[in-house]
Amino acid sequence: VSRTEKACVSKEAYKPDSVTPALSGGMGYMKCLTQNNHVVRNASLYNKEFVEQFEETPLLVAVLTYVGYGILTIFGYLRDFLRHWGMEKCHVAREREEQKDFVPLYQDFENFYTRNLYMRIRDNWNRPICSVPGAKMDLLERASKDYNWTFQHTGKVVKDVINMGSYNYLGFAENTGRCADAATESTHHYGVGVGSTRYEMGNLDIHEELEQLVARFLGVESSMAFGMGFATNSMNIPALAGKGCLILSDELNHASLVLGARLSGSIIRVFKHNNMVSLEKLLRDAIVHGQPRTRRPWKKILILVEGIYSMEGSIVRLPEVIALKKRYKAFLYLDEAHSIGALGPRGGGVVDYFALDPKDVDIMMGTFTKSFGAAGGYIGGKKELIDYLRSHSHSAIYATSMSPPVSQQIITSMKIIMGEDGTTLGEFTQQLSENTTYFRRKLREMGFIIYGNDDSPVVPMMLYMPAKIGAFGREMLKRNIGTVVVGFPATPIIESRARFCVSAAHTRDILDTVRQPITD
Repeated sequence: VSRTEKACVSKEAYKPDSVTPALSGGMGYMKCLTQNNHVVRNASLYNKEFVEQFEETPLLVAVLTYVGYGILTIFGYLRDFLRHWGMEKCHVAREREEQKDFVPLYQDFENFYTRNLYMRIRDNWNRPICSVPGAKMDLLERASKDYNWTFQHTGKVVKDVINMGSYNYLGFAENTGRCADAATESTHHYGVGVGSTRYEMGNLDIHEELEQLVARFLGVESSMAFGMGFATNSMNIPALAGKGCLILSDELNHASLVLGARLSGSIIRVFKHNNMVSLEKLLRDAIVHGQPRTRRPWKKILILVEGIYSMEGSIVRLPEVIALKKRYKAFLYLDEAHSIGALGPRGGGVVDYFALDPKDVDIMMGTFTKSFGAAGGYIGGKKELIDYLRSHSHSAIYATSMSPPVSQQIITSMKIIMGEDGTTLGEFTQQLSENTTYFRRKLREMGFIIYGNDDSPVVPMMLYMPAKIGAFGREMLKRNIGTVVVGFPATPIIESRARFCVSAAHTRDILDTVRQPITD
């Protein structure tokens, strides 16, 4: 049974059905019939067909997957027994003999998964790259003589490995061309580091130019740039919410959003992924019941969502989120780390993708680490919001300013996306969209189960069984294809997957080359 979800576009295409009580509010809802099931959605909020697929794990596959993990767990306990009695060499970090009466620094039982399951496939991660992570890359070859506990470099370089794992959505990860030349010139002029915070002696004119450009690109009043994408979330959410506030977070939000919410001291409630019924129920309960014990109204209700969810390949139902946010007078924090530059006809992210008004999003956050081939993050919104963050955000006050060549990389790539350097507007985003559609369609035609939205450049292909995780990554590398494989605990235990990231730098020949060994 498929859990395909579709938002209708044409009222003539489907017959009106009963209004969902939880999502009524005077809006016209219709029932959309899809593969073996139906989902109620508000068609009037969407300007285009919205399709996402999350096929249920087949029962036999789920059973075999659990059996596989069970066998690995049994053998793990057996190996721990052998290590305890010295029959097998122990590589696990542990206290010295003279510290045996101390409170343990290393939680032995909690690291069971790392010792006995992760180590079996550890060679699929942290592979050292020795070139620009573009459409193709070079890898340093490494080998292990102790079953992945340690690695040694062989001195060989694996050339021209197809890169299907980097977030190089628009192909700006390069060491030649306009971006590289501009960054080099900026290095000669400013140097590499700033050596101070923005509040002291680290506020350069290039930083001012960058923030003005970002605000214009997003269509907001003002913006602020930060040197680290992760810290943009984790350090700014505590400045926006605190005690007496309520944060409603999507269950699949990134760790930076989760950390920021926890650091804020706010009450956190989690709603089901992209489920507007679940979100509205939390909003209604929050307004009806208020704060715990005191029943006072919440000082602030903040909704946290992402544009593209990097592990699922799904796109946030932003029109519906905005409708709920307006109805219940909440604030919306949108993380566009993976969607900015990668979605929309002009690369403006998920807001541009749905043709929405940027003013309807209270806090627009994103990173420069993906589509722009740089580093750092930004927050955009009203001028009052940005002025407040400049004096209250720990990341703004205490962190060193963004490196000048990185700032210049962002400025140059953003102007290219906007068509301000003579490039055709939307040229790179159009190429990415075509590659994404082609690659997803071909994989489905081959019979693979693909998760996510049809327009998402993040393409998860389901593997399910634990033995396939390591085998798939190794076999693809043997064919000069670099992929990312993901399993538990990063995903549910029965939903292990390979994740492909499509880039505008990929050609049809490259994408066809990737498909060939998967078929074999």
